[in-house]
Amino acid sequence: MKKNNIFFDLDGTLTDSMPGITRAVQYALKHYGITVEDLDILKPFVGPPLPDSFKEYYHFSDKDARDAVFVFREYYNKKGWMENSPYAGIREMLEELKKSGFKLFVATSKPETMAKRVLEYFELTRYFEFIGGACDDNNRAKKAEVIRYVMEENGLTDRENIVMVGDRRHDIEGAHKAGIPAIGILYGYGSEEELKKAGADWIAKTPKELGELIKTI
Repeated sequence: MKKNNIFFDLDGTLTDSMPGITRAVQYALKHYGITVEDLDILKPFVGPPLPDSFKEYYHFSDKDARDAVFVFREYYNKKGWMENSPYAGIREMLEELKKSGFKLFVATSKPETMAKRVLEYFELTRYFEFIGGACDDNNRAKKAEVIRYVMEENGLTDRENIVMVGDRRHDIEGAHKAGIPAIGILYGYGSEEELKKAGADWIAKTPKELGELIKTI
């Protein structure tokens, strides 16, 4: 059966959000007395739920990790969200899939209100049936939770007809926890090794290759 319902991650999959996210993380870490000059060091924060990353990379407690997200948003909600751009070829790929009859959805760990703002700003909203994300209070932040939420909100019960697209292991693992397969993409922030280790069912190198792959599975 062809998979007609395509779920897309946002950061690192549809848009290159690294500049704004890493600067916002830098801002949050500075609040806790941690100085990071090289923004490349903070690239692993792009994509996964932020509380998890603060805990994993800087050993924050659960409370500090949650609080750090609010400090992060002081920068990101004002400026960082615009320090972002769609990847080359993304618009064309979405256009072609839409014309071919695929139904496209967003399933992101970014807060849903911000995800909608970003997609509207870059005039990508019209390609999607539904944009699903985390709650503003960081509930429903895990990728599997977001995927299930998008499925429930859209009455999608046939898991054989859905595939998740993402650039990090959290996308792959979250999809499998939700009972659907996943495509890992290499133009984002995850390495091929990371995606294969997470169990990606397919790998695509470019947006064009991704669009061609989706039509065959």
